[in-house]
Amino acid sequence: MPQFMDVHHGMKGLTADQLMEAHKADLAIEKEEGVHFEKAWADPESGTVYCLSEAPSAEAVQRIHERAGHRADEIHPVPLTA
Repeated sequence: MPQFMDVHHGMKGLTADQLMEAHKADLAIEKEEGVHFEKAWADPESGTVYCLSEAPSAEAVQRIHERAGHRADEIHPVPLTA
């Protein structure tokens, strides 16, 4: 299944607990779109959050994020990994 890295901006001051809550909100409904969120990272100082997922499409990733309450600003396909 294709992988995607999505980016959220404007989350300055995000705490570890808030990041985990947002990730859990995605996990709770991800199967409805055939998505699996693998990991999330955050930089509270810049307000940037990154999420790695496997999904049938970038649109499926965005639909889950929107429903969970945190729309992605960017979604990038990850065609190669090492």
